[in-house]
Amino acid sequence: MTDIRLEPVTAANWRDCAALSVHPGQRDFVAEVTYYLCLCHYGDTWNPLAVVRGGEVTGFVMWGRDDDGSHWIGGVVVDARHQRQGIGREVVRQLRERLIAEPGTPNVALSYQPANTAARDLYLSMGFEETGEVDDDEVIARWKPADFR
Repeated sequence: MTDIRLEPVTAANWRDCAALSVHPGQRDFVAEVTYYLCLCHYGDTWNPLAVVRGGEVTGFVMWGRDDDGSHWIGGVVVDARHQRQGIGREVVRQLRERLIAEPGTPNVALSYQPANTAARDLYLSMGFEETGEVDDDEVIARWKPADFR
């Protein structure tokens, strides 16, 4: 899926990001993109990216760096109209590769609610490993390059 690009959220595309919506059954697992945009704008941890395919914003993701150097992937949202096309997998793959390439990054982490079996299956199939850590009510999984396992 080389046609998927991760681009900065800007004045030109933030409304497209805010308009993204998931299927009703997924709303318990992700927040509204507007909430994520506020976390990015008013907090000091998260950085937003628009997921663009064919010139259209089809998703959203954010990333951050932890005190221990780990990078985090969060707020993965693929619009309901664009799901089941491999976009989520490609977004996580591209961002994971971008983040692990940063010097001093020991791993890339993410978290999900235990009931979100679709997310769990996706992340585990991509080599993320559950660590036994939890953050609030979410399971934490980390990915490390083969030479660090």
